[in-house]
Amino acid sequence: MIATKFVVGLTGGIASGKTTVANLFAEYGIQLVDADVIARVVVEKGSKGLAAITEHFGTAILLADGQLDRAALRSKVFNDEQQRLWLNNLLHPMIRQTMLEQVNASTSAYVIMVVPLLFENQLDNLVSTTLVVDISPELQVSRTMKRDGVSQQQVEHILASQMSRQQRIDKADHVVDNQGDINLLRSQVARLHQLFLQQAAELSNKPND
Repeated sequence: MIATKFVVGLTGGIASGKTTVANLFAEYGIQLVDADVIARVVVEKGSKGLAAITEHFGTAILLADGQLDRAALRSKVFNDEQQRLWLNNLLHPMIRQTMLEQVNASTSAYVIMVVPLLFENQLDNLVSTTLVVDISPELQVSRTMKRDGVSQQQVEHILASQMSRQQRIDKADHVVDNQGDINLLRSQVARLHQLFLQQAAELSNKPND
C-alpha cells in the first residue's frame, strides 16, 4: 500500500461495468488510475515497452505506421504460455510502476485504481481497500457479446480464465451490485464515496511510524 494515500482497488469480471462505476466516482472529483489505459501507454510508439516487444517478436507485430498491432501480438501469445509469461514479465512491472507514479501524483482525497486482474496479479497489496463490481455470469456473457461482437464461446473462454464470481466476492472488502439501473448504482457509489472520504481522512491523520 502507498503509505500516505488512501487507494481503492476497483475490479470486476469482464463487462461488469468497472468503467461506469469508476466514472461515477470521478464525478465527485476523485482521480482514476486505470491499468488498461496505462497498459496501452507503456507500448505506445517510441516506448521502451514496444522496443522490447519488437526486439523479441520481430517487426511482424507492428502496423505500417509503427504502432503495435495488438491482434498480431495476441495471436503470438494466445496459445503459447511461455511467450505470454515473457510478455507479462515485461509489461507488468512497467504498468505497476506507472500506476504508483500516478497515485503519488494525485491530489484528490483518495484514488480509485481500476485493475481488471487486481486479485489475480496480486495488485491488491498496493491498495487500502478493495471494491468489486458484481453482475451475474449470464449478464457478463450477453453484455460482452453485444459490446465486442464476439461469440458466446469466446466470452465463456475469457470467463473461465478469470477468477470466479464467488472467489472475487470473497476477497472483496466492498461489493457494488450493477444488475439494476443507474440510479441504484449511483446511490451505492454515493454511500461508498462518503465512507472512503472518512477512511482517507483517518489515514491522513494517523501519525507516521
